[in-house]
Amino acid sequence: HLRLGLRSGSRLHLRSALHSRSGLHSQSGLPRWFELRDELEASGAKIERLRAEVGQLERKVEALEQDPMAIEQAIREVLEFARPGEVVVRFETPEGDSPLSTPHTAK
Repeated sequence: HLRLGLRSGSRLHLRSALHSRSGLHSQSGLPRWFELRDELEASGAKIERLRAEVGQLERKVEALEQDPMAIEQAIREVLEFARPGEVVVRFETPEGDSPLSTPHTAK
């Protein structure tokens, strides 16, 4: 069994060298190994992003359970409620445009 302890930069050189040798890499399974390793790295990054998002959502839930001001803010934003005497001003975007889109990304 061949075991390689390669740093990230060395992996790129190994991949390039293997791709330059016709036939060697296609029969060895190395291209698939590289694909799977890349997928694993991408999945790890996605997991970290999702963990951060879960943390943010947990903090929001905690605030909604304990903080009356957080509850009021959620009611105002989600249900568009206002207190008596307040005036609510809403800005709407043209149909199909996202409120967060920039002039470059709008359709």
